[in-house]
Amino acid sequence: MKDFHPQITAFCCHNAIYSEEDLTERRRLQSPSNVKVIEMPCSGKTEVIYLLKALESGADGVYVVGCPEGECRFLEGNLRAKKRVKYTQQLLDEIGIEKDRIQMYNLSASMKEKFQKVATEMIEKIRNIGPSPVNKVKEQESET
Repeated sequence: MKDFHPQITAFCCHNAIYSEEDLTERRRLQSPSNVKVIEMPCSGKTEVIYLLKALESGADGVYVVGCPEGECRFLEGNLRAKKRVKYTQQLLDEIGIEKDRIQMYNLSASMKEKFQKVATEMIEKIRNIGPSPVNKVKEQESET
């Protein structure tokens, strides 16, 4: 499936993707063009409905980036996000969609290279899984 270029949505905690110097300069992280980054005030604000809506809106895969465990500025936001990602994976599994389409990563702002590595890793993971079945259903509906 070399022709397949997966569309990925990344919900990222503001504190996990910006270091203190980035806050003053507001430099955006460079991520692959097929990764849409949505900045959140905390990964704990990422609700299950957002994850599912991203898939429904055309994403082939979705991931959440939260602070490393034990380092959340809001104490447990990243732990809530982790639970929501696991719950969403269970929902996908129950309806026959690959649960690996949704992932959680814990990174700190100082791990910029790791952020880019995670984006590339997620693209490859989804490329191996294939296009989202949600998108296939939408294509079939639009043809009729």
